Amino acid sequence: MILTTKRKEALKDNCGVFGIFAPGEDVAKIAYFALHSLQHRGQEGAGITVSDGKVLRSIKRQGLVTSVFDEATLRTLKGFIAIGHNRYSTTGGNTVENVQPIIISRQGQTLAIAHNGNLINSDKLALKLKRINRLSTSDTEILAFIIFNDEYKTWPQKILNSMSRFKGAYSIIGCTKKEMFAFRDPWGFRPLSIGKINGYFVLSSETCAFDTIGAEYLRDVEPGEVVFIDEKGMQSTGKIRVKNQSFCLFEYVYLARPDSIINGKLVHKARQTSGELLAQQNPVKADLVVAIPDSGTSAALGYSRASGIPFGEILIKNRYIGRTFISPDQRLREQGVKIKFNPMKQFVRGKRIIVVDDSIVRGTTMKQIVEVLRDAGALKIHLRICSPPIRWPCFFGVDTPERRSLIAVDKTIEEIKKFIACDSLEYLSLGDLIKASGQPKDQLCTACFSGKYPMPVDLNFKKNIFEKIY
Repeated sequence: MILTTKRKEALKDNCGVFGIFAPGEDVAKIAYFALHSLQHRGQEGAGITVSDGKVLRSIKRQGLVTSVFDEATLRTLKGFIAIGHNRYSTTGGNTVENVQPIIISRQGQTLAIAHNGNLINSDKLALKLKRINRLSTSDTEILAFIIFNDEYKTWPQKILNSMSRFKGAYSIIGCTKKEMFAFRDPWGFRPLSIGKINGYFVLSSETCAFDTIGAEYLRDVEPGEVVFIDEKGMQSTGKIRVKNQSFCLFEYVYLARPDSIINGKLVHKARQTSGELLAQQNPVKADLVVAIPDSGTSAALGYSRASGIPFGEILIKNRYIGRTFISPDQRLREQGVKIKFNPMKQFVRGKRIIVVDDSIVRGTTMKQIVEVLRDAGALKIHLRICSPPIRWPCFFGVDTPERRSLIAVDKTIEEIKKFIACDSLEYLSLGDLIKASGQPKDQLCTACFSGKYPMPVDLNFKKNIFEKIY
């Protein structure tokens, strides 16, 4: 039985996926370190599936990568293919049944899938699987069954034919017993990269994982493309018609690691440029520019350079406490901020401070940080946000609160300033954020800022929809 859970939702990352095809290498251990570098993309659960050519073995549980795996468990995962997944739930609740990779084994065939994204038509697709005994409540299992049951004979044909039925975001890494594959939705919502290590191919949500394991970044999986990797090498086996490309602009703001290259752009550079533009757009007199570590650091450095105001580190982050929005209870979330950031009072007292951060979702976290800085003796606190106000939920792989919970929906910037209790508040304009990303405007999804979705969406969609059905 699947347990139904209801909780207040806050903005969360999407998922992280990784894959390696490397006969003779310790693929499970390589996948482990890659997933560790992708931990920022998902902290609810982790899993690795390995194939030795005959059997797929898998370990997956709720928790961080370091709590799910150890030397002993990794030694049980022997093979030449490994795919891994870090999860944040977007469709399907935070339960062990929904931890990936998803594995389907029927009629002598086996398929494993790791998914970053969210299908907005998963409820309709699920209606075609009434006679299927589903084990999870995620859209990933639905996607896997649609592919598995496709009328075509070969896996490349099955995947290519099934992709036209999927609506939404999906960057997928998967495997059978003898081959690894990857494919990406034709809108290109989420990143997916190809690399090489010791002559073998690797796949990852972000290039930072390649740096961790010593792999070389080759290129991205193109929107709509399917690639297969086996003992003969890598082959692009097909591509569906590319829609209007809609890469998630928020990847540059917050989701991706600053040392990753996304669409040819170093994320750190994009964030630094956003800080520079924000300083030019919204200057203010102050003694110090500071960041909310870690996502605001690159932008704060840019703001400092453009404004000529020194950058300083005054908030020390306890890195062994998870991101504050992980706590399901609002009271715990507020307490989490206080134990996560500790101000160095001797550098704060009597200073006019510019605090740079990536975004404001509910406003709860920032309100607590401003309070902490006030208590530490800050004279003035000027808040600068390196993205526009978030007014719309995401349906393409980022778990956001209901729209009514987004502070910018029913509050003006002045009202948000009063709620947070800072001395001034300014946001980066959408135009300047797009400029900082270095990407063409018509190839980006800006829905969370603009409300302009690349395709029709159901604003009443709930992530736990299948808990109510199954």
